[in-house]
Amino acid sequence: MDNNKDDNYEKYCYLCRRPESSVGKLIYMPNNINICQDCMQKTFDSFSGGGMQFMDLSNMPNLNMNQFTPVNDIPKSQKVKKKKEKEDKKEEPEMTLSSIPAPHEMKAKLDEYVIGQEYAKKVISVAVYNHYKRVLTDTMDDIEIEKSNMLMVGPTGSGKTYLVKTIARILNVPLAITDATTLTEAGYIGDDVESVLSKLLAAADNDVEKAERGIVFIDEIDKIAKKRNTNSRDVSGEAVQQGLLKLLEGAEVEVPVGAGSKNAMVPLATINTRNILFICGGAFPDIEDIIKARLNKQSSIGFQADLKDKYDKDNNLLKQVTVEDLREFGMIPEFLGRLPVLYSLDALDEDMLVKILKEPKNAILKQYQKLLSLDGVELKFNDGAYHAIAKRAMEKKTGARALRAIIEEFMLDIMYQIPRDDNIGRVTITQEYIEGTGGPILEMRGVLALEQN
Repeated sequence: MDNNKDDNYEKYCYLCRRPESSVGKLIYMPNNINICQDCMQKTFDSFSGGGMQFMDLSNMPNLNMNQFTPVNDIPKSQKVKKKKEKEDKKEEPEMTLSSIPAPHEMKAKLDEYVIGQEYAKKVISVAVYNHYKRVLTDTMDDIEIEKSNMLMVGPTGSGKTYLVKTIARILNVPLAITDATTLTEAGYIGDDVESVLSKLLAAADNDVEKAERGIVFIDEIDKIAKKRNTNSRDVSGEAVQQGLLKLLEGAEVEVPVGAGSKNAMVPLATINTRNILFICGGAFPDIEDIIKARLNKQSSIGFQADLKDKYDKDNNLLKQVTVEDLREFGMIPEFLGRLPVLYSLDALDEDMLVKILKEPKNAILKQYQKLLSLDGVELKFNDGAYHAIAKRAMEKKTGARALRAIIEEFMLDIMYQIPRDDNIGRVTITQEYIEGTGGPILEMRGVLALEQN
């Protein structure tokens, strides 16, 4: 059984650790050691005089081939799966033009999980649909379709990551989510830009062909903006933007398999990023000041002048963000040019937070109702309780993330006490309980049984 499983993975060169698909046919040696032709040639070149026969190494008295570690001992997390033959493709349903959901179908599915953000859902549905049409057709006559990488701007907790996770689940494609704050220029402590693709390869179960059709979401992209007024080398800012350029546009990149950085003992796989969809997201704090300054430039003197504080109370000022604003923030033009689809997400208001609590398929309150139902207890909320939770979340200014923190706080005592009393049949959360001026309403099983009869 184990041998069959190993047959699904590629063999590696013992010396350079590259898989057979990258280096061509391997030369097989005793003790399950494989060497590529390049390394074999370099070995021959290193011999002085050329008199030594490499193939006879096993017969040399002073050299024991059993001292070598066989390549099969490489952990499976660092092995690359073989590309499937055409005959084997029937096992899994392949993505085809007819199987890709149309934009309106994608948005309808997004509506089930994501509240609000109508414009963002429409943009991402169209961009993803066009991208996978491009991937599957490869080219249309002489017209080559460019890749539609995306840049989303939105306040924290507005649903940037959740939106990408949901669209990847709908399409059933590999998704890698990474944080730009960990990336540094090659040669410095931190992750190289290639580590982004390592995560995608791991998400695709080390299947290169599958990974080359995946989605990469780079969060906190605003953290790699150019540093201002600094004399030190900007190894985690502009340098990272420069390093990401080749990935965004499309290039063949050697990626360490099962590790964050390249070294002599880690196998390498070659990934072509031409068909990988890159989505970048960031909150871009204080970019509102740059937008206000641009909007207020129009007129500041005379009867038609705009008031300086005209945009101070506009919570959705990010809707007016432009490429020029992002350049002013510190993103380089070459980087922005490779992210042609730019859109923003709305800040969440109280009504949207109430809907987030109640409506999505996996709403937070539905999760708690499911947990308590396993104990045979019904959990209900008054309308006042929904708004009380939303008001407290608005005060924290961390978007939808604040909801779980608040709910965890007031549900702690309930989740602790309920299993102690088997007589409790229903718990109703009230506005007074959320505000700290009262408690939840507890109803006993016997009373509920009488009501039902």
